[in-house]
Amino acid sequence: MTERVAPGFEAVAEEFLNNLHERGELGAAFAVVRDGELIVDLWAGIADPGPPARAWTADTLVPIFSGAKGLVAACLLILIDRGELELEAPVAAYWPEFAAAGKGDLTVRQVVTHTAGVPGLVTPVAFRDLPDGGRMAALLAAQPRFVDPRAARTYHLLTYGWLCGELIQRIDGRSVGRFFAEEVAVPLGLELYIGLPEELSPRVARLELAPGWGSARVFDPDVVEHDALLRSVWANPPAWTRESFPWNDEAIHRAEIPAVGAIGTARAIARLYAGLDRLISAPVLRLGRTALEHRHDPLTDQPQAFGVGFELQTESRPLGPPADAFGHTGAGGSVHGAWPAQRIGFSYAMNLMRDDAGDVRASALLDALATSAAGRRRLREGSGPTGGPRRGGPRPRPPAAWSP
Repeated sequence: MTERVAPGFEAVAEEFLNNLHERGELGAAFAVVRDGELIVDLWAGIADPGPPARAWTADTLVPIFSGAKGLVAACLLILIDRGELELEAPVAAYWPEFAAAGKGDLTVRQVVTHTAGVPGLVTPVAFRDLPDGGRMAALLAAQPRFVDPRAARTYHLLTYGWLCGELIQRIDGRSVGRFFAEEVAVPLGLELYIGLPEELSPRVARLELAPGWGSARVFDPDVVEHDALLRSVWANPPAWTRESFPWNDEAIHRAEIPAVGAIGTARAIARLYAGLDRLISAPVLRLGRTALEHRHDPLTDQPQAFGVGFELQTESRPLGPPADAFGHTGAGGSVHGAWPAQRIGFSYAMNLMRDDAGDVRASALLDALATSAAGRRRLREGSGPTGGPRRGGPRPRPPAAWSP
C-alpha cells in the first residue's frame, strides 16, 4: 500500500489494509480532502489482473458508475446559480419536444429527484446504443410516463443522465461532458471525466465481478422476467449481468454516458466535493443538498433521499455517519461525497464489483474517518483523546448495485 495519512487518521489506513487482506479487495483508492488539504491518499492492489498484471498506482483511473450523477448535479447547480435553470419550471420550457405524450407539466424538480415517472426506456435498446445520448434523449422525449405508479418513486438509473444531459445542452449548448470539463474539472484541476480522452485509456483499472455478483433483487432473472417496469430500468439494455457487462470497453469509456459513465481518480473526486463552494454560491449549494425527496424505492426495496441530483443520507447511512452528508454511491461498492460540518470531501473507488449486503469495505473506511475526524476535533479543542475504540465495527451497507 502507498499512503499519505495525516496524523490522527492512521485508523483509516488500517481499515484500508483490512479491506485488502481480510475483505477480498482487488484494487482500490481512498482519498479525503479537508479545508483544501489532502489528508488521506491511499491506493493499493491490482488495477488489472492481466495478463500482464498491472498494479494500482497513484494515477490509476477507475469508472465510478452512478458516482457520475454527483458530477452532473454540480453542473445543474451551476446553471441554477446563474439563473439559467429553475427547479419548478417545466422541462419542456427548455426542451420543447419533451412535452410529447402528455409530459408538458413535468418539472425539472421531478427530474433531479428521480420522480419524473420515466425511470426506464420503453423502446428496447442494446448497450451499443448507450453512447448515443441524442437518440436516448429523443426516445425519452417521445415516450409517455409509465402508468405503473411505482415509476414516480423509483431510481432513474440511466434516464436521469440523458434527461439532465439534454437539459444542460439545450440551455448551454455544450454537451454534459464538455460542460463538466470546462466549468468544473479544469477550474478545480481534476483528473475526472464524463467521456474519457482516448490517450488516457491505458490508465483505467479493469473491473472484475466478484463471485457473488448478481445477488441483488434487481438482477434476479425471475423478478426481471415478470416485472416490466423493473426490466425497463435495470435490463434495458442488459448491461449488468455476468454475461453482458460492457463497462471495460474503451468505446464505452470514451462515451458521454452521464448517469453512469464518469471515470477519474479518488483524489480528484474528493477534491471535487471539497471544492464545490468555489464553483457554486452558498445558498445554491445548500439547496443542492437539501432533501427534496425521501422515499422507499419499490424496485430496490431500499430507502432513498435526493436533493438536486445529489444522493442524501437515509437511515442506512450510505454516505458514512454524518447526517448532513451528500454525494452519490456507485455500482460495485464505490462511494463519494462531502461532510459539510467536518469540511470534508471524500472518495472510495475500487475495481472489484460487489452487490451483496455484507459488503462493508466503504462503511469501514467511512466509520474510521468519522472517528478520526472527531478525535482530531476534540484534541484541537483541548478535550483530550476520544476515549476508547469504535463500537460495533463497520456497518453493512445496502448492496451497491442497487445504485449504480
